[in-house]
Amino acid sequence: MTTYTRAVSSTGDALIGQTLDGRYRVLSRIADGGMATVYLAVDERLEREVALKVMRPHLVHDETFVSRFRREARSAAALSHPNVVAVFDQGQDAGSVFLAMEYVPGQTLREVLTAEGPLSPRAAFDVLDPVLQALGAAHAKGLIHRDVKPENVILSESGAVKVADFGLARAVSSQTMTSSSGVLLGTVAYLSPEQVERGIADARSDVYAAGLVLLEMLTGAKAFTGETPIHVAYQHVHGGVPAPSSRVPSLPTEIDDLVAVATARDPDERPVDASDFLAMVRRTRAGLSAEVLDGRPEGAAAVEAASVPTATAALPVGPRPPRGPRPPRDGETAALRVPAAPLEGVVVGPSVRRRRNWWPAALASVLLAAATAWFFLLGPGATATVPSVLERPQAQAVQAVQNASLDPTVVEAFSEDVARGIVISVDPRVGATVGRGSEVVLTVSKGPERYRVPKLQGMTVAEATRQLEENTLVVGTVKKTFSETVPDGQVISFTPEAGASVKRGTAVALVVSKGRRPIPVTDFTGKDAKEATAALTKAGLEVDASAQENSDTVPKGSVISQSPRDGTLFKGDTVTLVVSKGPVMVDVPNVVGKQTGEAKKILEGLGFTVKIEKALGGFFGTVRFQDPADGKAPKGSTVTLTIV
Repeated sequence: MTTYTRAVSSTGDALIGQTLDGRYRVLSRIADGGMATVYLAVDERLEREVALKVMRPHLVHDETFVSRFRREARSAAALSHPNVVAVFDQGQDAGSVFLAMEYVPGQTLREVLTAEGPLSPRAAFDVLDPVLQALGAAHAKGLIHRDVKPENVILSESGAVKVADFGLARAVSSQTMTSSSGVLLGTVAYLSPEQVERGIADARSDVYAAGLVLLEMLTGAKAFTGETPIHVAYQHVHGGVPAPSSRVPSLPTEIDDLVAVATARDPDERPVDASDFLAMVRRTRAGLSAEVLDGRPEGAAAVEAASVPTATAALPVGPRPPRGPRPPRDGETAALRVPAAPLEGVVVGPSVRRRRNWWPAALASVLLAAATAWFFLLGPGATATVPSVLERPQAQAVQAVQNASLDPTVVEAFSEDVARGIVISVDPRVGATVGRGSEVVLTVSKGPERYRVPKLQGMTVAEATRQLEENTLVVGTVKKTFSETVPDGQVISFTPEAGASVKRGTAVALVVSKGRRPIPVTDFTGKDAKEATAALTKAGLEVDASAQENSDTVPKGSVISQSPRDGTLFKGDTVTLVVSKGPVMVDVPNVVGKQTGEAKKILEGLGFTVKIEKALGGFFGTVRFQDPADGKAPKGSTVTLTIV
């Protein structure tokens, strides 16, 4: 529910301008949620801006919600982590129950997705990593968040990522109930199956929600949507979370597997907590190429479902939903308020008596929901989204359109830019919402006209020109250079090379021999080996830089020795370089957590120079950070220890 962005003061809001608890002066409203409103305020005692979260008036008299609200302060205060929005204070004044929290200027992840659409895998991992670090810190302290969603992830103006709204957090037991009052709290789009079915949650429930957030960042849409909240909850229990590549075909199977393991229906098949999931995320990221990490679906934008804010909602905990055919996943998410049948002999909800003859109304609701779902998800009102098939092979594009419940029609056209058999354009456009079964026209490339470049080596310029003209090609630039093997006036090489398939009228550049040329040798001793190799190669000499040796005086990658160092050679002759591997590298031990003396002794014993920096006065004499942290470092280099 929390969006920490500066807002203009709201007219008609009685709290604007008031000072709560004699300390917090309310400036403006920031955001509204299901259980509270967040204001920008000034802590006049410490002279700093804070986000003031004030419980809604109709909940103030409900002790269950007040207790939960106060528990947020204790839960968040127990988490001292750079990726968790800090809670400074809690209080009550003139009927207003409030929390004072860290004010984080920026945008929520929901706002980013609405504005930007799907993120690249690199950007999604950059957001998910600190989120999982924050959740991992909570799980390590025995706390679960229970409302992980894009609205509760804040991207600050400084670039930091923070997790907000631990209002539903609580300590974890072997079977933590989502609520002890017969009320299930959460956001329907991100509730785990065990929360919906049994009203229980643990760290694996947060992992499930984090997996759904990752899917949403990569595809621009929620995993499950529906016309009514019950449809969404039903899909969590009976459906399977879609693979990201089913929506964005360019995403690799490694990402599909990552989302699948985090969102497994059986919690026992998920990572045990956020830290375990974080390790999987980092391993997956390390195995992906830069091209994959930076790829984004072309023409994609945030779909309508992704722009609908999700609100935390309360719903009754009842028996498990009846099993039946799995409903489709299209539609819109809403807050979940599911009327559930009470268990035999159990009172559901606070101060609620058992009611007789509940089943006719419940049956009518189920039938109405089923009819609504059929009309909008399978019947005449059903819609579909044109999938991203641009620049895809024809067979894949046709299959993707059919999988989206649309009717593909293929037409062909010549293209000088797109390879044969690849989709050039789509009508309607990618991402458009159309009626299910509508025709989608795929324009597929027939390929361009192409001609083969003839073999021109050994020809004179006039002969090469005549040969190119016969193949509808022309002579491009003519560069003359010395050659040890090709006689003066004959073609040494040409670009594009022989046999290359090129467009009509392509210019072929010729390199023509000026005959043999003497090459003076430059001494590159002590210079960068790559630069030396490039210079010698550019001069026409062969370079052997395979020999490498350690050196305490010559920097790594520089030339220790060269043979020959001077004189004159000819094109193709070899210059041998011995390249420095730099000084001998030594393993850097991890001394974090050790006392200063012990850590210093260990490092100096390995030949390192130790630099001490104290944080907060270094009162405890314990190593809190070290740089470098691990790996290898040059023998005799400096290791900096931060002491607390």
